[in-house]
Amino acid sequence: MTSLYILASIIVFFILALYLSNSIQRRKGNTRERETPLPPIDVRTKEEKDSGCCGAHEVCEKDSLIAAFKEEPEYFDDEELDRFHFRDSAGYSDKEVEEFREVFYTIVDEEKPRWVRSLQLREIAIPDQIKDEIVLIVSDMREAKMHA
Repeated sequence: MTSLYILASIIVFFILALYLSNSIQRRKGNTRERETPLPPIDVRTKEEKDSGCCGAHEVCEKDSLIAAFKEEPEYFDDEELDRFHFRDSAGYSDKEVEEFREVFYTIVDEEKPRWVRSLQLREIAIPDQIKDEIVLIVSDMREAKMHA
């Protein structure tokens, strides 16, 4: 029976020592210094790593890298779209959406990601009605490029 009391008092002693040690470290603020940050997790596929594209953007930044270094946006015979500068993406009429759609489908496929980047640089919002359509087409082009 006495050995049970000794064992219980040893356990209680270690619990109190741990609690005391932990509370002292919290007061000093040492807990943050001792934490080691975890390295960032790279969730990209092998193809995305090889191509340099992370897949998290509406348009692959690798495709628009040249446009990103220019201060001036690139134009694709679409100067008429500049009148939509700072327009809300939900505020376009059907006629205006058709203007965007017409320009998009007249641009060569390889230039479509650069056109979207150009609109971003010009601060022209793509109409909500065609965003999904544009993302789907650009994604299909990217996928076809990877499998080729």
